[in-house]
Amino acid sequence: MKLIKFTKKGIYCIPGKFYLDPWFPVDFAIISHGHADHARWGMSHYLCHDDSKAILKHRIGQDISVESMPYNSEKTINGVKVGFFPAGHTIGSAQIRLEHKGFVVVFSGDYKVKNDYLTVPFEPVKCHEFITESTFGLPIYNWMKEEELQQKMQDWVLNNQARNRTSVFLGYSLGKAQRLMKLMEGMGEIYVHTAIHNINEAIATTGIKLPATKKWTAETDKKEVQNKIVIVPPALLGSNMIKRIPNAATAICSGWMQIRGNKRWQSVDAGFPVSDHADWNGLLQAVKATEAEKVYVTHGSQAIFSKYLNEIGIPSEEVKTEYGSNEDDTEAEPKSKQAS
Repeated sequence: MKLIKFTKKGIYCIPGKFYLDPWFPVDFAIISHGHADHARWGMSHYLCHDDSKAILKHRIGQDISVESMPYNSEKTINGVKVGFFPAGHTIGSAQIRLEHKGFVVVFSGDYKVKNDYLTVPFEPVKCHEFITESTFGLPIYNWMKEEELQQKMQDWVLNNQARNRTSVFLGYSLGKAQRLMKLMEGMGEIYVHTAIHNINEAIATTGIKLPATKKWTAETDKKEVQNKIVIVPPALLGSNMIKRIPNAATAICSGWMQIRGNKRWQSVDAGFPVSDHADWNGLLQAVKATEAEKVYVTHGSQAIFSKYLNEIGIPSEEVKTEYGSNEDDTEAEPKSKQAS
């Protein structure tokens, strides 16, 4: 008996009678992390990692039916052993391990293998079948070391401060924003948009300590943020709210910035390749570490990555999913690049 199948509602565990990150309402959903393309409204019951519970309640609704458990623990559902293991993607992100009659499937959700010193680092899990993302599944994507990235970004801030400019970073409210806060820690006062502030408050209820920040709103005095650091969601780029920031220097923070010229598409001052997803080598590292006999490749450059896996002797198959479509919460490819 197969353990999983790919359906119109999402990835279904046949004997367990539950879904993994479904995109339509179901009775029982096991959630890998809190981004809106993976954790959606309408499920009768949710199961997630402990650090994601408050995030799900904040984003979906305080009255949802949700339970949680820590990493490296186990729960049996209809004879299927379910466990969570660190994915390193965002706070509370988890790989979901399923075991039934000795057969193991691991659903990675979204993940990165590089330690960002904020999320619990990725932990490879051996399995028979592995479901992997491929957001940046092209050889051109190779992230620099976190220390090197931090130095480049902090140098940019120092240069802005020397010219009395306010450093404005654009990053998604869950995951990217908290990582930017960590990268900028010690560089002076950090202001965050209300949406980010609210997510931070939800995260804080789990006991996770984040770098200190101040809330920035439309009512915040312009002089208060002058020459400081401000982190906002990407949707605000070009908005009147950002235009109120005095002498602002803006920077897009996304893995797409790995490709030179992408920052020009947004008419910003700088672009930094800050990604919460695995790069090409990270994807290969993760897949090989599982020792999986079969790999299913989901959203991203799945055709190229799946083809390469088959070429190097790892049986692979592309799978169409609905992940990665919500630009407010995930790294979406620039529209100008999609059209080119």
